[in-house]
Amino acid sequence: MSIILNHVNCVYGEGTNMEVHALKDINLVIPDGQFIGLIGHTGSGKSTLVQHLNGLIKATSGNVLFNGQDIYDKDFDSKMLRSKVGLVFQYPEHQLFEVDVFSDVCFGPKNLGLPRKEVEMRAYKALKMVGLEDEYFYQSPFSLSGGQKRRVAIAGVLAMEPEVLVLDEPTAGLDPKGRDEILDMVKKLQTETGITVLLVSHSMEDVAKYVDRIIVMNQGEILLDDTPKVVFKEYQKLEKVGLAAPAVVYIMAKCRENGLDVSTNVTSIDEAEEEILLALGRKDNL
Repeated sequence: MSIILNHVNCVYGEGTNMEVHALKDINLVIPDGQFIGLIGHTGSGKSTLVQHLNGLIKATSGNVLFNGQDIYDKDFDSKMLRSKVGLVFQYPEHQLFEVDVFSDVCFGPKNLGLPRKEVEMRAYKALKMVGLEDEYFYQSPFSLSGGQKRRVAIAGVLAMEPEVLVLDEPTAGLDPKGRDEILDMVKKLQTETGITVLLVSHSMEDVAKYVDRIIVMNQGEILLDDTPKVVFKEYQKLEKVGLAAPAVVYIMAKCRENGLDVSTNVTSIDEAEEEILLALGRKDNL
């Protein structure tokens, strides 16, 4: 099953002098099990788009289908949708409010009306999935580091047992080590459980390393939608809308310009190293 956006438009302040067309005729299919990167400059429509996926924002026109059901039908179960499409906001403090970590993660499943034992089992399992040690369970979430807070916020969503996990800039403000730990954890989770992950990010290196597919937003429209290799090959098109490819893409293009017979269809340091060594070997044999 999947999420389908069919001719979705979103207009803020419709009919006023402040009218803004945030999404323009979006057609999109998000299948089960993909790890998707959503990129775009500030104001491109990324956050507006992801908030349509679980009904936090209602489209001005068009339809959003979840597992074949139109989420705007009057008899559609919106509570179910928000448990199945979990959204983790950019700032974890916006989602943390209980006196301790364990209570915070219990909050979502408790609101589903589940028995206490089931609630606590889900919370414990979710905290283990995000790699948070037991010693932090009964501490205030506000006493934790930035990376730990993000783990707790993600656990709070995972305890709802969602089918889709949406992460809006989950590594904002973290140091490189903390960023890698969070994204490695999310990738491991996605690989082991088969959950669909939608990662909103400004980091081209992050999306190149982790995702299977990239959707590029510009002025409320989808500019590109393909694999990382195909999207980053269009780096000149990205530059025109204020974005850039990972640094390694430019390095390989420069190598080719300077006569080194390398493929420019690479997105990682490891791939670049292999290509350059092969090219140098070929050159030595001439």
